[in-house]
Amino acid sequence: MARIKGIDLPKNKRGVIGLTYIYGIGPSFAVAILDEAKVSHDTKVQDWTDEETNSIREIIGEKFTVEGELRAETKMNIKRLMDIGCYRGIRHRMGLPLRGQRTKNNSRTRKGKRKTVANKKK
Repeated sequence: MARIKGIDLPKNKRGVIGLTYIYGIGPSFAVAILDEAKVSHDTKVQDWTDEETNSIREIIGEKFTVEGELRAETKMNIKRLMDIGCYRGIRHRMGLPLRGQRTKNNSRTRKGKRKTVANKKK
């Protein structure tokens, strides 16, 4: 079993798919990593040799920000936006979508469960 950056890669998947289980590595980065390590894309993770696993581990360690570091960096970026009080930071604070989406009907994912407001009594 290959363990990279604290993540156990699924052993019955192809290398390209297995690497995407690491936070911060998508399909295109996975292909680039395997090309640089000279590992076949179709080889399953369980069939990697120790040398191949170590070379992949080294490449990810020196060239990519992944897992905890990347999550911390993302949180710091969001915190910075909120601290300087820019538009995106304010939207983060309020829990609203920040990329121009409409909020009258949709955006339930960001806004959360509906808060029903009672009608005014006559």
